[in-house]
Formats: sequence, structure tokens, C-alpha cells
Amino acid sequence: EDKGQWTLLCLAAENGHKTVVKLLLDTGKANLHREELRTALWLAAQKDYKAIVKMLFDTSKVDADPKDENRQKALYRAAKYGHEAVVKLLRHCP
Repeated sequence: EDKGQWTLLCLAAENGHKTVVKLLLDTGKANLHREELRTALWLAAQKDYKAIVKMLFDTSKVDADPKDENRQKALYRAAKYGHEAVVKLLRHCP
């Protein structure tokens, strides 16, 4: 993590780097978050990275219902930005 509380996993997820996300998930620290409580799942959902959202769920290591400091859920953020495929995925994941 850096001083701004960005984890490598959050950076990779927010920027759509699937290979890096996969490598970092192997460390077992999938729920690390930024200072605003935004997890990698939350960030990937907001940016419409369906493959990364699915990858995070498939590990069974993530909080399936993360909320940020404003109590906004990943599902809300995906819906707000019109990311229909991610919304559908989030609604059907455990």
C-alpha cells in the first residue's frame, strides 16, 4: 500500500489489468481497500470490468457486498453508470 491507501489489487482492478489481479488474488488479500473503503470489487464494478468482477467472485475471497464510506454498494455504482452486464453478474453472485 502507498500513503494514499491504494493497494496494488485496487489499482489493478480499477485499471482493468486482469493478469495482475489474478496474480494478486493468489496472495489471499482480496478485501484490502482504499481509504474510502472501496475494494477491488467495488472499483471493478464501477469501471465495468465484468471479467475482473467475475474473477474476484470466483476466488470466494471477496466480500460480495462491499460498501464505500458513503455506504454505496458495488451494485449501485455499476447500475448508476449503466453497466448492465456487471449489474446482472452482481445480482446473481453469492
